[in-house]
Amino acid sequence: MERVPQEAGAAEAQGTHGAVAGRARRFAVGGGALVAVAVLAYWLGGGGGNGEEAVPRPSATPTPSATLTVADVYKRVGPSVVVIRAGKSLGTGVIAAEDGTILTAHHVVEGTKDINLTFADGTKTEAVVTSSNPKRDVALLRPAELPEIVVPATLGGAVTVGAPVVAIGNPLGLTYSVSTGVVSGLNRSAEDGDLSGLIQFDASVNPGSSGGPLLDARGLVVGIVVSIADPGGDEAFAGIAFAVPIGAALGGEDDGPPDEGPLI
Repeated sequence: MERVPQEAGAAEAQGTHGAVAGRARRFAVGGGALVAVAVLAYWLGGGGGNGEEAVPRPSATPTPSATLTVADVYKRVGPSVVVIRAGKSLGTGVIAAEDGTILTAHHVVEGTKDINLTFADGTKTEAVVTSSNPKRDVALLRPAELPEIVVPATLGGAVTVGAPVVAIGNPLGLTYSVSTGVVSGLNRSAEDGDLSGLIQFDASVNPGSSGGPLLDARGLVVGIVVSIADPGGDEAFAGIAFAVPIGAALGGEDDGPPDEGPLI
C-alpha cells in the first residue's frame, strides 16, 4: 500500500514511498482487450491475515442504473476481486475484461516476475504484467489460467464529493474485506505530486488494499485504490485514502505524453 505522510493542516496529501511495494518509472504498451472499456470509462468517468473470509458466489454484473445496498455491491462485485501476492507484496486486483485481464496498482507488482493470483472461487494461478503505467500507478495482468466462471466488473462512472463509495480488498491479509465511506475530495495529489488527479475518500483501506476497486452505489468501478495518508508513519489508516479515477487508469484522460503508451 502506498502511504502519504501528511502535515497538519495541509490542503492536499503529499506522498512518500510505501513499505509494502516500491514504484518505478516505466510504461509499456499492452492490454488490447480493454479498448472498449477504456472508451466507456472515458465517457462515463472523465468528469471527474491470515483470516480467510467467506468468498461471495459469482452473480450477474450490476446494471449501471441500479442503486445497490452495500451488501449487494459486495455480492455482485466480490467475484471480480482477486488476491495478488507478488514477491513479498500483498495487494488486490479486479477483473476488468471478459478475457480475465486484471487491473491493479503498479507498485504491487513492481520489480518481480513472481506474481500469484487467487480468484474468488479459490482458483490459484500465476500471472504476468502485460502493461504498466507508473505515472498513474496502474498495471494490467494476464492470468495463466482462469476460473470456471469469469465475472468482470463494470468499469466507468463519474464521482462527486459526498457521494457514497465502497472499497473491496485484502487489507493486512484479511481477504475480501469491504468498507464504506464517501468521496472526500477530487483532483488530489500524492507521492510528492507524482500522482495527481486522484479521488480522495474515507472508506477504510490499509496495506494489501492497493489495486482494489473503489465502487460507487451502482457497483461501478470508479477508481483503483493506490495510496493512504500516513501522518504517523506507521502505515495505519488515518481516514484519508486515494484512488486513481478509472478513466485515467485506462488512459482516458490526456495528462501529457506517457513514458511509452496508454493502457489500451
